[in-house]
Amino acid sequence: MDFKMDHIVINAVDINTSLHFYTEILELHGERIEEFHNEQVPFPSVRLTKDTIIDLFPKKLWEKTNPENVCRPNLNHFCLSTSKRNWELLQEKLKKNGVSIDDGPAKRWGAHGSGMSIYFRDPDENVIEVRYYENEEIDRPGMLSS
Repeated sequence: MDFKMDHIVINAVDINTSLHFYTEILELHGERIEEFHNEQVPFPSVRLTKDTIIDLFPKKLWEKTNPENVCRPNLNHFCLSTSKRNWELLQEKLKKNGVSIDDGPAKRWGAHGSGMSIYFRDPDENVIEVRYYENEEIDRPGMLSS
């Protein structure tokens, strides 16, 4: 069987803080944000690739379960890859916005072999790894290319 990642769902305590983090700091394209604010859809998303989105679930969608622990132990982290240039720009942007790097830079194994990566957290304490591969210098449109 072949699979592609379709989406990841993140429980957001403060949806506006999460939207700011993913759209302004990581510079991912927001989708359905206006519709969400107008209460036409239950949650907004950010686009990672043409095939993959990250859904940001506001507290009202998950608070009725166990709000302090819902899904938290199940996700260790997710990893995004980019070009070396964008990876370097991201580190500057994280520092400028007061986002601490938890670990790295360090060489780690991933889907395309060994690459250089850092770990940091979003506003809801989800751990994000961002890496680049020396053998894959791809500048992706819309990814931190300012």
